[in-house]
Amino acid sequence: MTVSDAPQITTSGEDRLIARYFRPLARAPGAFGLSDDAAVLEPPSGWDVVLKTDPIISGVHFFPDDPPDAVARKALRVNLSDLAAKGASPAGFLLALALPPTISEHWLAPFARALGEDADRYQCPLLGGDTDATPGLLTVSITAFGLVPHGTMVPRNGAQVGDHVVVSGTVGDAALGLRLRRAAPGSPVPAAPVRDHLLARYQIPEPRTGLAEVLRHYASAAMDISDGLVGDLAKLCRASGISAHINTAQVPLSEAARSMLEIDPGLLDTILTGGDDYEVLCTIPSAHLADFRSAAAATGIAVTIIGQVVEGMADPRFTDAQGELQSFGRPSFSHF
Repeated sequence: MTVSDAPQITTSGEDRLIARYFRPLARAPGAFGLSDDAAVLEPPSGWDVVLKTDPIISGVHFFPDDPPDAVARKALRVNLSDLAAKGASPAGFLLALALPPTISEHWLAPFARALGEDADRYQCPLLGGDTDATPGLLTVSITAFGLVPHGTMVPRNGAQVGDHVVVSGTVGDAALGLRLRRAAPGSPVPAAPVRDHLLARYQIPEPRTGLAEVLRHYASAAMDISDGLVGDLAKLCRASGISAHINTAQVPLSEAARSMLEIDPGLLDTILTGGDDYEVLCTIPSAHLADFRSAAAATGIAVTIIGQVVEGMADPRFTDAQGELQSFGRPSFSHF
């Protein structure tokens, strides 16, 4: 049999899809151009690898008609948010896609382009992954890897009595944005700048990667706020074996959130419990507070003291400006 008579081995549709859209993103040496079944991540000597996986599912974490570039950015950024709260610098990620028949290459092209742009922006290259067809929902699953100097990852369980409770950025915008997306046709609509700000905060998070090193130096405990301030602070308190007292009047709100709250004061519950903020929640010892605030200011990321860690094993207490105790019907988002 001559070479010309030999049967030709053609590449599969999956191989062509990977080669066209995702191989250009896999520029790290350990990714091997996505030509292998696995990747290699070699941390520098004296560094630890921090691992995080957080999938997003159509109809659960994003709307089926959300633009593909927004889906890509959200998928990576929610994982980078967790790494930032641990004090870790991004090092790479794995991507697993479950694609229903409705997803075409017209969808994949802007998805891959936006994913590559964010991978470059956050210096977090694609290392590998998998693609599958599914009769179910579109699912984007990312496993992200970060690096910290050995033994310096910021835990969830390190808060001590007397520490200050601090949050980055503003709280509640994303929950209000989700509320707007879910509003029935004909519902009152806020002014365009307010609406656009809140919808953007829900659709595309801003991971606080700039705070990672600051947290490593000064925070006793930290996590990101994905399921709501009230519920996530309770998780941190339980892990640390303490409680906390929070003054809700000190919780930082955007102008857009304040304008919504003026119209409907009942939205405070949504703001404090709704989730999807992807801001950093941390505890800072009093001895480090001044240095922490100075270092955070240098990053350009706003941080706000909202309360203090106190003794006890109860859920944190939230009181208003008059000292009245506040309760919440649903203190945290939960899938189950």
